[in-house]
Amino acid sequence: MTTPATAPSTTAASTPASTARNLLDPGFELTLRPMRYPEFYDRYRDAIKNTWTVEEVDLHSDVADLAKLSPGERHMIGRLVAFFATGDSIVANNLVLTLYKHINSPEARLYLSRQLFEEAVHVQFYLTLLDTYLPDPDERAAAFAAVENIPSIREKARFCFRWMDSVEKITRLETAAERRRFLLNLICFAACIEGLFFYGAFAYVYWFRSRGLLHGLATGTNWVFRDESMHMDFAFSVVDTVRREEPGLFDDELEREVTAMLREAVEAELQFAHDLCGEGLPGMNTESMRAYLECVADQRLARLGLKPVFGSENPFSFMELQNVQELTNFFERRASAYQVAVEGSVSFDDDF
Repeated sequence: MTTPATAPSTTAASTPASTARNLLDPGFELTLRPMRYPEFYDRYRDAIKNTWTVEEVDLHSDVADLAKLSPGERHMIGRLVAFFATGDSIVANNLVLTLYKHINSPEARLYLSRQLFEEAVHVQFYLTLLDTYLPDPDERAAAFAAVENIPSIREKARFCFRWMDSVEKITRLETAAERRRFLLNLICFAACIEGLFFYGAFAYVYWFRSRGLLHGLATGTNWVFRDESMHMDFAFSVVDTVRREEPGLFDDELEREVTAMLREAVEAELQFAHDLCGEGLPGMNTESMRAYLECVADQRLARLGLKPVFGSENPFSFMELQNVQELTNFFERRASAYQVAVEGSVSFDDDF
């Protein structure tokens, strides 16, 4: 495995060799001073500055837009909000059951606590979407039960649960094999679920927005997008730290497993794309989504220091904007730059 040239460096406070601990060493470190991983604390502070609430999202115009959609487009929206309704709950469960338990850094746990709050806000946003977009109680009930009754969503959920189950019974990361299993879980949720499944869903939202439709959905999605990008960056920084502390874990076998994982995730998301797009809609079809997903998957592999495998280019011009804050005047009535005094941007060129 090669080391990613673009991976951000993490500077930990110097600690005497006799007392130094690695990030995945078993235990429950409580002391924030001296701070071993200040980058994680900085990420927590930046996340706090990005607070938003569901009540800020105005969905009134979306109701009128829904009436304008074709049957195929309404089907797409129904499937999309059904996936959203369950996706963030799965991520939150993995945070509580796996990541918080095994990442032995109080600074990182501060960030994970904040991420859990953000996942709860996302779930509330998607709940509000379902209540607004699907007024029929039976349709809403079916959407909430998507992992049981919608095959394309059930397949994605099974993919997630398999990686959660792979570490469920591990209470302490005592061996290299256990740490590798944990890394695969972390990479799955960062690169495949938040970094591919959700980014695929965002593309459908921005396709509607590029046509001047569903402004409220796009506004909320901008803020979710920024949160998810920060979640993914945090997880990759954890991977960077473990790579530096325990380079022996990052061997050819791990590379093969991660690459196979990304390939499987692309195929699962393509089943979802076929469900949403059917025979194709103007400007959106399964083949263009395949190219987009393969392009995103290659970016995730590159960020992990692995060789890209697909070689596809992004076919969606509406996903080529430079960063989330530039969406402010793009069919928006309200600034999407909801953050308060935090520097930096989320680049579509780097992580779209």
